[in-house]
Amino acid sequence: MNIPITSDAFREGAAIPTKYTCDGNDISPALRWSDIPLNTKRFALICEDPDAPSGVFTHWVLYNLPPTVTELPEGVSAKGRLANGAIQGRNDFKRIGYGGPCPPPKDGAHRYFFRLYALDAELQLQAGARREDIVLAMERHVLATGHLMGAYQRKRARTVGA
Repeated sequence: MNIPITSDAFREGAAIPTKYTCDGNDISPALRWSDIPLNTKRFALICEDPDAPSGVFTHWVLYNLPPTVTELPEGVSAKGRLANGAIQGRNDFKRIGYGGPCPPPKDGAHRYFFRLYALDAELQLQAGARREDIVLAMERHVLATGHLMGAYQRKRARTVGA
């Protein structure tokens, strides 16, 4: 089963606006989803860049979102525990919460996947868990998935006199 995910900030395959990147305000975009499986107990969200020079780079991990939550607002707080019951993990910038796209300027465009997982169980993890911990805890609990992919390319640094 596929969970449709949308954002008012960008559409599937389009450029992610600078506002949501390290070159802008570095805030998370608003996300919305639908078509949730009946037995969903929690959601998990992982945002990652598979094009990073060092391999997959994790930009955001959020888990134990209640099944009644079908959207996230723009600019989710960087707290370990959110008011809606969700818990945030540690990204590869080594901080809790969202860290926006920030590819090396010479790399060209990178793809950023916001992957949502409908789960049949609550994950027994504390705030600050890493992507690897979440993926392991989700094993055999995924009912459905969905993703929204956006791209971002940093502007090249200007050289003096050019």
